[in-house]
Amino acid sequence: MNAFDFAPLFRTAIGFDRLARMVDAASTADASYPPYNIERTGDDTYQLTMAVAGFGPDDIELTVKENTLVVAGRVSADTSKAEVLYRGLAGRAFERRFVLADHIVVDGADLKNGLLHVGLKRVVPEALKPRRIAIGGTTPKLANEVESVAKAA
Repeated sequence: MNAFDFAPLFRTAIGFDRLARMVDAASTADASYPPYNIERTGDDTYQLTMAVAGFGPDDIELTVKENTLVVAGRVSADTSKAEVLYRGLAGRAFERRFVLADHIVVDGADLKNGLLHVGLKRVVPEALKPRRIAIGGTTPKLANEVESVAKAA
């Protein structure tokens, strides 16, 4: 079974069409090159590690757009005139996409020993963090502010 019909699930749901696109993209993606790991390094931090042997910092491009991290590798022109007898390092171009959850930002990237390390962090805006509301006296604070504005006018 290669296709999933999400129509029954989305009959009463609004705004979840992105979920269907993510499932479709995941089912058609080439999951073999380049190999990668996704690690949780803390409560709100993650690390993506990709094996990119043969690529330099100038050959790799990281882009974040609309909750999608795109890692693309472009092979630079090989200037050596040597005859290659066996090619074990796959130096082909690649593009790998990762869907990021809301409020996940790229914290930085580092290329060391053929491994690309991308730091990711969840940054929740202050307006969305839970906050405790103090319970006052019998009249709401807003009503007191309206009365003081009316008296001043």
